[in-house]
Amino acid sequence: MHSSLPRSTPSAHSIDANGIAAFIDALEAAPNIEPHSLMLLRDGHVLAEGWWAPYSPDGVHLLYSLSKSFTSTAVAFAVEEGLVSLDDTVLSHFPELDADITDPRSRSMLVRHVLAMASGHREETLDRAHELDPDNLVRGFLLLPPDEDPGTVFAYNQPCTYTAGLIVQRASGQSLIDYLRPRLLDPLGIGDVGWMTDAEGHEFGFSGFHAPTEAIAALGQLYLSRGKWQDTQLIPEAWVDEATRSHVSNGSDPASDWEQGYGFQFWMARHGYRGDGAYGQFCVILPEHNVVLAMTGQSEDMQGVLDLAWKHLLPAIGSAGESRGDSTTDATLAARLQSLALAPLETGAPDRTVEAHTFTPSSPSRYPRLTRIDVSPGPDASELTLTLTEDDGSIAVPAQFGGWLSSDATAASAAWRPDGSLAVDVIFVETPHRLHLTLDPAMSTFATRWQTEPLHSPPLSLLRKPTASVPFSGF
Repeated sequence: MHSSLPRSTPSAHSIDANGIAAFIDALEAAPNIEPHSLMLLRDGHVLAEGWWAPYSPDGVHLLYSLSKSFTSTAVAFAVEEGLVSLDDTVLSHFPELDADITDPRSRSMLVRHVLAMASGHREETLDRAHELDPDNLVRGFLLLPPDEDPGTVFAYNQPCTYTAGLIVQRASGQSLIDYLRPRLLDPLGIGDVGWMTDAEGHEFGFSGFHAPTEAIAALGQLYLSRGKWQDTQLIPEAWVDEATRSHVSNGSDPASDWEQGYGFQFWMARHGYRGDGAYGQFCVILPEHNVVLAMTGQSEDMQGVLDLAWKHLLPAIGSAGESRGDSTTDATLAARLQSLALAPLETGAPDRTVEAHTFTPSSPSRYPRLTRIDVSPGPDASELTLTLTEDDGSIAVPAQFGGWLSSDATAASAAWRPDGSLAVDVIFVETPHRLHLTLDPAMSTFATRWQTEPLHSPPLSLLRKPTASVPFSGF
């Protein structure tokens, strides 16, 4: 991605850099939060940006359900171009299903209903829809009669977004990425992206989008600017207003940022609104402060991330023209952001010589579907290479003792343990996920554990940005 956002300093835009530093400190100290990247914008300028190595500015990251906000934006363009109307019935875009769908609530479901997660179902339908029709998710979804009238109840429901995305693909005759390329991606300077697809080559829509952190920041800035990018109105102001207001109640807990209402694939929040994805992918828009916060991570406490942002960032934001911070605090923060890194494994035993060895599972393991690990010495004593073999292929993973060794879509760190076992952490750097491996040379066995488990259960070789030639065909 070429940078299309100007850079400045926190104090130049009335933000105290000490508050940003305190936010970073709190993220790193939290037990269930692992940040991977952060970008903070105000007045359209990037004021703070950092990546925790081995994650990097040029790398893409799986956004999980933050993908939904990009799908919603594709619908915005299709509506503006007259390809789709929010008041179209969903079924009108799938006329081949007309005879199959007899339930009146399913037949009355509108495009605006699926965008607002208000299909009338009281709970997630993905598994049930897939079971009803493994080959056609929209048909399976529409065959499930809604529990209530569409538009009256909220349920976070993946087939809603899949259906909205597929409507755009059908109406435009293009994939979501191809449709968005000249309308959104190129104007915002977003280059290297990928999207998981089903067996028919259709993007998931509800998940699976891989993009750089700056793409998240740029999308947030577009919405903060009410659809205007530089001197061009890319999406109508009216769409932004409609997409970022609450359409249906999703709870009443005043302390939860997931119970403040839901828009068109955006969450209303205690402060502003946002798109987000599993394990800490965030696009937070704060119109009252003219601020965007973009983040990626591997966090099991997403509410905790937002709580820390409200605690540390909000007090650091001053009114326009107010003096907050200075050049010294700006410089200190900039140096801190340049040095961010995830800690490698620390050795707990004297170094040993790595010898070629083959390991088999110590017990059956569904995730990942590893059947064998081959270890071989690296070019020097500080490195080794693991070949991770599954039923459907293998990947080579170089690792380093005392650091991270990056190669292709992985980075790995190794350490000897006092019991003689070899520990290796493998980060799949185009995703949020880290795999813990423990290899026992005495028994020639290995054990595995995910720090956070991939949601779509792909083989290890597909834990990376998808390419057109290698689609991912599972939910």
